[in-house]
Amino acid sequence: MITLYHRPKSRSTRFIFLLEELEAPYRIETVTIRSRDGSGAVDPANPHPHGKVPAICDDGVLVFESAAIALYLTDKFPRNRIGPLVAEADRGAYLSWLAYYAGVLEPAFVSRFMNFEVPRGTAGWVAVDEVMPFISGRLSQGAYLLGERFSAADVLYGTSFALFAGSPLLPKSAVIEEYVKRVLARPAYARAMAHAG
Repeated sequence: MITLYHRPKSRSTRFIFLLEELEAPYRIETVTIRSRDGSGAVDPANPHPHGKVPAICDDGVLVFESAAIALYLTDKFPRNRIGPLVAEADRGAYLSWLAYYAGVLEPAFVSRFMNFEVPRGTAGWVAVDEVMPFISGRLSQGAYLLGERFSAADVLYGTSFALFAGSPLLPKSAVIEEYVKRVLARPAYARAMAHAG
């Protein structure tokens, strides 16, 4: 059984969504974390090395960081085909989208939020204004990042874009808005929201 270390109204909620998509057995361990406003504290029950969420534990195996958790879970629970397996044609694209999320998309949004100009040529990521046209271009070719196939990458991207919707962080885009609607309309998302707290 997977234990998800979770704080309500945080990015760990999307892993309830993913676990529901996978129909995987799981339990939720609610923990406290430090908040942006300085409140809260690291919870000794939380095994994440920095006291953050999400983290999962699977029979003593600790996995943290969103892309790693997504890959671990989709490899462990392949029945619903939410992540392409090794040797499947979409596997390379799937791995690339997971890595792009962690290595490019998140740093781009943090840079914009912090009003930090991304150094051209030296940073491993680019500005939001380069990231979003690339993603929108991909989504204009199919319903999801892997074309017509929904994957755990869509859980990460779709829920992130939903979080930023209407904020100056996310440029307005009909393609992205329709994508978010498709992702959040999935029955597993509704089930997850009922468990998220």
